This record gives sequence, structure tokens and C-alpha cells, in this order.
Amino acid sequence: MTAPMRCPYLPDPVETMDWKHMNAHRGEQGAAFYLTALRYGQYLWQKHLPARALLAVDRALYADLRGDEPELLAHPVPYKAVGWMVANNPDGPFTGNARVHYQHLADRVRGEREHLKRWRAWACWALVRRVRPDLSGDPKHVFREPTEAEIGAGLDIHGVPGETAMWREAMHDAVAAR
Repeated sequence: MTAPMRCPYLPDPVETMDWKHMNAHRGEQGAAFYLTALRYGQYLWQKHLPARALLAVDRALYADLRGDEPELLAHPVPYKAVGWMVANNPDGPFTGNARVHYQHLADRVRGEREHLKRWRAWACWALVRRVRPDLSGDPKHVFREPTEAEIGAGLDIHGVPGETAMWREAMHDAVAAR
């Protein structure tokens, strides 16, 4: 089995990786964790594990960043990576329904930085809806769908500087790619 195309929006892994690379950052969810999660996502993607790759990128989304870290400046909040991965999912490996994944995540996230996590999950939910309009939501999960304007406002309040623009650019690119 050949490796899928590398995701152009994720950094290359530094070596063979496994869960221990993520676990090494337990208790520290900052810039080093963020970069490791992105690299691990790329590693998993290239190993034909798209669902696990998306989960690794989700972990990067929830890193504790201020916005001025060199790692974040070099590798922006991974909205484009999420959109690209959902749009380019290889046939075969199970990924589940990314729309339902982000719908549940956004509506159920709790704990530290929950507002940031919630708005980032909603941003990914909107992006998946744009990239894969064929994916249906969970009809048994009743929630109020936020508008794109509400998502942008949530990212403005809780995200890093310029994050809403990053998300809007990913949304624009998702439309252009269809």
C-alpha cells in the first residue's frame, strides 16, 4: 500500500512517530505540543490512518497558544489542513462522519479553554459542511446550528489574533476546491 499524498498544510514528521510523542507533552499543551500534534497528524495521514490523523490535528486545535509563537506563525491554526484532509480522504480507511464528529465535539466540549475549543470545533464543523455537503448531521443530536457570523465572532473573542481570517480563508478555499 502506498502512502497517501502528504497534506500540504501540515509539517512533515521529524521521524517515525507514535503516541509517545504526544504523551511526552502531558501537562504542557503549548507550542511544542502544537507542533508535535501537527507532525503526528501528517505521520498518521501518510500511514493510511485518516481518522487518527484528524484526531491528532484536533489536539493541535486545542493547544494553549497566545498567537505569537514561532510554531503557530510557521504553521497557522490548521483549518486548511482539516478541510484538505476531509476533502482528500482516501478510499478505504474508515474515518467516520467528520460533520457529526465536530457537531458532537462542539456541543459537548467542557473544561479548560472550553469556549475556544467550542468555537474551533464549530469552525471545523462549518468547514466540513462546506467541503463535504453530502455528509449528514446526527438527526438524534438536537442543537442550535451557529451561523458563520456567530462562529467568526466566537473566534474573534476566544481565538488567537487573525484566527477568524485564517478560518474564512479555509472556508473560501473549500468552496474553490469543490
